[in-house]
Amino acid sequence: MGMAVKVKMLLAVRGMTLKELGAKLEPPTSVQNISKKIKRDNLTERDLTAIAKACNATFKGGFVLNDTGTEIQ
Repeated sequence: MGMAVKVKMLLAVRGMTLKELGAKLEPPTSVQNISKKIKRDNLTERDLTAIAKACNATFKGGFVLNDTGTEIQ
């Protein structure tokens, strides 16, 4: 599952529109800009952290080693 899908799910859970998200981002961002990034699934870790903050959530990015289960965050 791509991060764009997860962002859409987050917005749905929070009952937020792209316009509302854009207004809460620092700095505020246009709906067109957010929409393009989500459509292309071209979201940076910085974008995802800002989106999480705007939605009162926490973004956790990292790796888990398949053979040991060790998490690298």
